[in-house]
Amino acid sequence: MATLESKRNPVSKLHVGTMGWSYAFWVGDFYPTGLRPDAYLSEYSKHFNSVEIDNTFYRIPSANTVQTWKTQTPKGFLFSAKFPRVITHLKMLRNCEEETDRFVSTMFQLQDKLGPLLLQFPPTFKPEHLPDLRSFLSELPRDRRFAVEVRNKELLGDELYNLLREANAALVLADKPFVPSVEVTADFVYIRWEGDRKKVAGTLGKVEADRTEDISKWAQIVRRFLDRRIEVFGYFSKYYSGYPPADVKKLLAFFE
Repeated sequence: MATLESKRNPVSKLHVGTMGWSYAFWVGDFYPTGLRPDAYLSEYSKHFNSVEIDNTFYRIPSANTVQTWKTQTPKGFLFSAKFPRVITHLKMLRNCEEETDRFVSTMFQLQDKLGPLLLQFPPTFKPEHLPDLRSFLSELPRDRRFAVEVRNKELLGDELYNLLREANAALVLADKPFVPSVEVTADFVYIRWEGDRKKVAGTLGKVEADRTEDISKWAQIVRRFLDRRIEVFGYFSKYYSGYPPADVKKLLAFFE
């Protein structure tokens, strides 16, 4: 497990994991045969020090669920989580104060185990929505970390970057040709290795695409961030190689 305690060691600022953990097709390799689904997270946290929660995109979890996540993981483990789609996709940041307050207050129950909260926007979120983003970010607690992922390349430019810097919100770096891989807009970076779901099933419980060379290149980028004492959060999708646990291990091997 890549948890390093020394503050003098830049790798202590590296938090890497997968997007989600509730995958029965990992049983037999990553998860021991016969392991109950309610024990997946506990087992996962023995190997990796962070995870991105995907199901918060579809619904706000109950307080009991969040408390369970907290108690099932060790000290130093960090959860990142997506904002619900009702906020980012359906209402696009407008008239969503109630949902935002409920989501944020629920996730804050993780306390020192809470990593960045992710605002992931659809391609229909365009430059004309930037004033809404500025206003939304200004209302969020400044003592927590937030990341922003855009999927419309028209947004990528100084107006967005400066807006994010004002809020100390991280632009999500991703494995897409039009997304910059080194643009830093906060005191941390957030990387998502999403892959291509048209080419990778992601449900076979094995590597379907060899991404060793790609991961090696990303490791060099991550190393440069760490050398600058910039905290790094990074998560692999099941559509990257088809088997995210192997991808995480490959990346972490560059820092052993």
